[in-house]
Amino acid sequence: MNQMPPTNQMPRMRTKRVIAQTKFETISVLRNGEQLLLSLILPLGMLIFLAKTPLLGALGLVPEGTDPLTVALPGALSLCLASTAFTGQAIATAFDRRYGVLRQLATTPLGANGLILGKLGAVITVVIIQFLLAFAIALGLGFDGPVNAFALILTTLLGTAALLSLGLLMAGTVRAEATLAGANLIWVLMAGVGGLVIAHPGEWGTVVGYLPSGALGDAMRAAVGGAGFDIKALIVLLVWGLLGTLAARRWFRFE
Repeated sequence: MNQMPPTNQMPRMRTKRVIAQTKFETISVLRNGEQLLLSLILPLGMLIFLAKTPLLGALGLVPEGTDPLTVALPGALSLCLASTAFTGQAIATAFDRRYGVLRQLATTPLGANGLILGKLGAVITVVIIQFLLAFAIALGLGFDGPVNAFALILTTLLGTAALLSLGLLMAGTVRAEATLAGANLIWVLMAGVGGLVIAHPGEWGTVVGYLPSGALGDAMRAAVGGAGFDIKALIVLLVWGLLGTLAARRWFRFE
């Protein structure tokens, strides 16, 4: 007859299960061609394009004599995070839900909480890889701007929480095909007009500053290139993270 493990070993076993799920989720992302295109190739390609072409200067987004990498690098970092935490996880989770994978995993010893923690761990792991590559490319292109490490870490954590919770909310409430189309469309809008990559002036800039994409972009631009904190943007990310988490806990469906 099977015996229950000692009580003092159960937290350790839960941790091992979460770590194993994190490894599985991370490898799945890195082996998926579409995920790599979205998470690495497009953001890093955009970084090189904006840094090596006069586009930012022609649009008046960087003053004359200013290194375009001070805009291109934080934009690429924000796009990397949004690709992995929101779009990639929304699509992957939606199809796992469609094929019954989530329902099966939720009934295993891993449990629903372990599944969510595994996804969070995978997102953080992939984001670290993305950021290392982005900074390596930027340094190779001559970036020497200021970076506030604490502000960067705080922005990354709050941005991940906000976008991942919203991505899981979409994946757990909308059909997989609709999530695929919607998540990709939202990614394009965030990158183009949502304040994720570049700051928008005027009233539109004020509006998007209260959206997760605009707040993430503002906070990242303050941390990288500005070497400071955008307190308002960090608060907006915190609020979206709390709202997204509460909504996902309330309405997420495993089947």
